[in-house]
Amino acid sequence: MTKGILNKINLMWVAIIVVLYLLLSYMMAAGIINSYYKITLFNMCINIMLAVSLNLVIGICGEFSLGHAGFMCIGAYSAGIITKMMPNYAGLILGILVGFVISTIAALIVSIPTLRLKGDYLAIATLGFSEIIRILVQNMKITNGAAGLSGIPALTTWPLLMLGVVLTIVICSNFTRSAPGRACIAVREDEIAAEAMGINTTKYKVIAFVIGALLASAAGALFACNFYVIKPTQFTFNKSIDILVMVVFGGMGSMTSSVLAAIAIGLLNMVLQNFTDARMIIYGAILVIMMIFKPQGLFGDREISLSKIVDKVKAKKEAN
Repeated sequence: MTKGILNKINLMWVAIIVVLYLLLSYMMAAGIINSYYKITLFNMCINIMLAVSLNLVIGICGEFSLGHAGFMCIGAYSAGIITKMMPNYAGLILGILVGFVISTIAALIVSIPTLRLKGDYLAIATLGFSEIIRILVQNMKITNGAAGLSGIPALTTWPLLMLGVVLTIVICSNFTRSAPGRACIAVREDEIAAEAMGINTTKYKVIAFVIGALLASAAGALFACNFYVIKPTQFTFNKSIDILVMVVFGGMGSMTSSVLAAIAIGLLNMVLQNFTDARMIIYGAILVIMMIFKPQGLFGDREISLSKIVDKVKAKKEAN
């Protein structure tokens, strides 16, 4: 009985995703979503991947990281360099895989020593890593230095982006419900108690950190093949703050909130397109207001659950 209900709920989610995909595809084909709004939509999808993957590290594991822009940079330049040599989807896949390898190595080098730190110390360490990556890219010949890469093939399509978003959400949600994910939640709630129960806290924090790094790298690859040009200045401290704002604004620990926050902030960016200086001020004001009035975020750690909706409908029917 329970399996049947779960299967129905999974089918409902699949149906919602398919309908949303087809609706947006039709709107783009019909010109309802023009090129300007299409860019905004693509940006939202990339931001969803970044926000959900960072929420896995911050919200589920409880580790305050500011290094996501660095992993995004690795993925973007890996895909950009390889797709310029192989301007096809085989090149894009190879670029994503190369980004995965480099990101995994970098994540392990950074996470094993730094995840023993806590709070502000960890944030400073990961921020330093992100800046090291950016400076290395800025001074390498293969990346064309500060001038960046241009003429990157436009291989990022709407179906590919939708696939990336769905896979990111599925991977992070399933990890949260798995045994390692439960261990990460235990570490977040009380690391000392988790260690007393025999949980290898460093191991599980490193696993979550590496998964988040890989997903950020994939988002970077799709970003590079969408905007044709990438520069080191696109992966500065401000980019890490942009991603952090989405996580904090929506609610740490909830994948649903990260998705909704990424969409809301994407729309806000569209409105503030001509006020770039004011954008960071508004972001800062949003963070301050959220910390004062609702530090858990708009949705906290709550998820949109179809099973709960089904249960409520059943309860109402039984009551009637």
